Amino acid sequence: MHVNAIRAVGLFVGAAVLAVVVGWLCGAEKGAQLSIALVVCAGVLVYLFGNSLALRAMRARPVSEIERPELYRIVRELATAARQPMPKLYLSPVRSPNAFATGSTPRRAALCCTTGLLRTLDERELRGVLAHELAHIRSNDTLISAVAATLTTLITALTAISFLIPLGDSEETDLPNLLGGLMVALLAPLAAVVIYFGVGRAREFRADEKAAELTGDPIGLADALRKLETGNRAYPLPRERVLLATSHLMTTNPFPDTIGRLFSAHPPVQERIRRLRALRRKWDLG
Repeated sequence: MHVNAIRAVGLFVGAAVLAVVVGWLCGAEKGAQLSIALVVCAGVLVYLFGNSLALRAMRARPVSEIERPELYRIVRELATAARQPMPKLYLSPVRSPNAFATGSTPRRAALCCTTGLLRTLDERELRGVLAHELAHIRSNDTLISAVAATLTTLITALTAISFLIPLGDSEETDLPNLLGGLMVALLAPLAAVVIYFGVGRAREFRADEKAAELTGDPIGLADALRKLETGNRAYPLPRERVLLATSHLMTTNPFPDTIGRLFSAHPPVQERIRRLRALRRKWDLG
């Protein structure tokens, strides 16, 4: 928990330093001042909306136990077995099968499933996916993921306005300003990729292993991952900025195309399945 909290702070500070340096290169003192103002705004947005950004992007709503008693039963059983608080449950009206967790602490966590997920998986497979997300919550991966999602949303949004920001002092600086805008537009997607590397793909392998230990069924999660990959190809999410920025929270990458893979923080599904099957064989032998 403490390690991910430190990583979250380091990620934010690193992105802030990068923004100030780019601002200075593009517009000297005025550019740096603008960058500092954006960093302050980013900090406020992370604090206010970091936990709810993905929920808003997926149009998720709270779901009651009366409405989805089976979902509540499974999550409650898994949370009790893992000795962690029961997260708030949300439902997203999306055909693409997926799930994600968010929240700065386990006690403030939320777990969201899409309607496509509940229609696609049987109970055994669903338990694997839910255990995977609970593992992210318990490891406090959701904190750094919320910071990364908010920062990346802001960075990708800046590419749309970078050409419109006047940073020079006179008309003679039109060409440098244009070049500065081009620099920001080119560096912003690169910065987004760097942020996703800060999240780390190893966390998915770790969450898979913890989920398998919690359910005692690595093959159930492996079968679920295969179905999720097929479903994401059949029903991909729209390539909106906020959805791209929050895609690393999902159990599997919801964007199968080239741009989606660029923004993905997920290891290949086949590699995750191979590791889960190897874990099952290890248990059987030992």
